[in-house]
Amino acid sequence: MRPDRASLLLIAFGCAALVDLGSLAVGFTAGHVVAKPLLMPLLAAYTYTRGGPRPLVAALLFGWGGDVLLLSDAEPAFLAGMTSFAVGHVCYLVLFARFRKPGRLAYGAAYGLALVAAVASLWPGLPADLRLPVAGYSALLTAMAWAAARLGLVAGLGGAFFVVSDMLIATGVAEWPQLPRPDLWIMLTYLAAQYLLVRGVLATLGARPAPTPAHGEVSTNTV
Repeated sequence: MRPDRASLLLIAFGCAALVDLGSLAVGFTAGHVVAKPLLMPLLAAYTYTRGGPRPLVAALLFGWGGDVLLLSDAEPAFLAGMTSFAVGHVCYLVLFARFRKPGRLAYGAAYGLALVAAVASLWPGLPADLRLPVAGYSALLTAMAWAAARLGLVAGLGGAFFVVSDMLIATGVAEWPQLPRPDLWIMLTYLAAQYLLVRGVLATLGARPAPTPAHGEVSTNTV
């Protein structure tokens, strides 16, 4: 059986991810520069082909904007990239609000404590002009991760991995000690985050029951 278009796009995303991560693992900068900008467009195209909602596609494309901007080490590019990711998180929040599932207070409390601890720890090491933007972005990211947990385990893990990935970036900016090949761990957790968020949303949409016909209407669904 020939794979459909969505499957081909997902395979292409997986291949680009392997090239990107492999390039980071061996220090092949050119491979990373070529592969990284392909990742989110391929995942967005897969999502669109699967009938994913527009806010989800938009969140991925704003993630692509952040990916491209963060290829530069310049501070203006960092701020612009963070802004692009922030808009992506707003798209996720708009999307998650549609499902109207109650949030778990325990998760909210845990994320809130983690946010306060992270910002307080990072604050002294951050450049003065980045402190408030990083704090604001961290609050938005935390809200997105908590909202993602409302959709279930898969999306919740995606939100959590996003927090981990961005914390790795923030600790680098604050000049904390880093793991070997820090960019590899940043991209690995980031790619896991975006993929799991997509899978979680698509699974939730697939699990939603069909709307009940109003009184007097006849359903067109067939068994």
